[in-house]
Amino acid sequence: MKFNYLKKAASLAIAISMTAAIFTACGNENTSENSTPSTETSSTASNAEVNKDPLGKYDPEIDITFVRGIDDDLASNVLPKVPEDTLEDNRWTKVYKEELGINVKYAWTVKGNETSDAYLQKINVTLASGDIPDVVLVNPSQLKQLVDSDMVEDMTQYYNDYASEQFKEVMNVEGTGNVDSVTFDGKMMAIPEPVAMNETTQYLWIRNDWLKKLNLEAPKTMDDVLKIAEAFTTQDPDGNGKNDTYGLPITKDLYSGCMGLEGFFAGYHAYPNMWIEDDSGKLVWGSTLPETKVALQKLAEMYKKGQIDPEFGVKDGGKVAETVIAGKFGLDYGAQWNPMYPLISNFNNDKNADWTAYPIVSADDKKAMVPNKFSQTRIFAVKKGYKNPEALVKLFNMHIEKCWGETADFNKYYMPVENGAVGVWKLSPVCPAPAFKNLEAFVAIDECRKTGDFSKLTGEAKVIQGNIEAYEKGDDSMWGWEKIYGKNGAFLAMVDYRKNNQLLTEKFTGAPTPTMAEKKTTLDKMEKEVFVKIIMGSASIDEFDKFVSDWNKLGGEAMTKEVNEWYDSVKAK
Repeated sequence: MKFNYLKKAASLAIAISMTAAIFTACGNENTSENSTPSTETSSTASNAEVNKDPLGKYDPEIDITFVRGIDDDLASNVLPKVPEDTLEDNRWTKVYKEELGINVKYAWTVKGNETSDAYLQKINVTLASGDIPDVVLVNPSQLKQLVDSDMVEDMTQYYNDYASEQFKEVMNVEGTGNVDSVTFDGKMMAIPEPVAMNETTQYLWIRNDWLKKLNLEAPKTMDDVLKIAEAFTTQDPDGNGKNDTYGLPITKDLYSGCMGLEGFFAGYHAYPNMWIEDDSGKLVWGSTLPETKVALQKLAEMYKKGQIDPEFGVKDGGKVAETVIAGKFGLDYGAQWNPMYPLISNFNNDKNADWTAYPIVSADDKKAMVPNKFSQTRIFAVKKGYKNPEALVKLFNMHIEKCWGETADFNKYYMPVENGAVGVWKLSPVCPAPAFKNLEAFVAIDECRKTGDFSKLTGEAKVIQGNIEAYEKGDDSMWGWEKIYGKNGAFLAMVDYRKNNQLLTEKFTGAPTPTMAEKKTTLDKMEKEVFVKIIMGSASIDEFDKFVSDWNKLGGEAMTKEVNEWYDSVKAK
């Protein structure tokens, strides 16, 4: 048996080495490891004997070992503010131990979230070694490699038997995408952390103080957006007498929830970087459609006029954020959370910076659909042979219960009021959340605004309203909460989006297809390189047509065929 397992591990190592030459990361100085070994379980009970109560307690206790990243939020906004908690011993590990009989341990931790280079390097080394802990946090491509190597448990029955009704509701509120993303040949091969597609929704953030200074009004069309971008570039909106401002911040990666281009493209009815339905009902990659070419042409014109940073093609999100913080921009296409990063830092530098979220506008009389991309990056796979796979499901159940269930203590487990540790939920290795919780909080607060009575607010909405009131009383650190949930906050536009049926959700939510696993990374890289060149003028707009042809020849056509086979099977259910 051990020989077969080693063969599987060797196959996985080869697969990973083909997709990332990163094994030198073992000695990365940002990595910190503890000595906790991967363990199967300390329980002698068989799976069939375990109580199927979604919140039932193990007796004797069992161990479950994870790996994880420590993102900036945890490192700077949580752990320093709750000194009584550590990553290994905190309010979440205690509740899992005391109420579920599950001891959470970590084989290793690394600085950075699950999409950071440090985490990806470390997890790929771990996967390639074949010595994986009880649970590994992976992305879709890594999950496929594990499934192909037969190294993880089929979680179908464990999810069906042990997931609480509330957890299942959270998983399915926006459709079957969460389950689809981890399903191979009809089997649910992991437990995904639910994706909230509506949280990828973009708004057009604008500095109202600059609009007023230049006698401009909020945009109603894309032509208005272009005029504002020109004015913010040429009319010295910051009043420093220098030609040092730009119209639109974008990064070398083009697509992002912050300083991304999805909202701009949508104004021209273009939806790159996602699978959408065409007029015939077939799925197509939005980046290859003619509308994308039109939007690229507009961006190239803006770049030529100096409205886009000439160095954007080599700047990642962090570098571009620095220029936004420094007050070089007054427009920003981004998600509802942008006031928390990077806009609040601009406000801290300039108290006149009055950023407000406006709905995305259209170039014509056809309404702009607002893209909601499905992007699954947090998938929890259970090592084959671990004796209590259902324990992972119970952790998900408990996280939801303690934040939003009947025994919820929101102020303790999610967002403590007393010390502002906003991300305390991240002390848990799993962090599921209801997809529409933020919108629901806004609606609850807005209803109370109409009556002037906030006494009925509970949970998250109550905490958020407290933050808004703190800002109104002079606490500038709460500025972002007012910009998101205030009477003119971002979710006001979301209410309109939903009322006008403007949300366009990505149609492909399945696990990676064979061609996708092999070719998509290369195709995405080619796409961004060509689009950046077109915008910067080093390639003509006609290069777009060659890109579409090359994309199809190099795997896009095969990938599209596979995606539509999946889509047909889903529609047939």
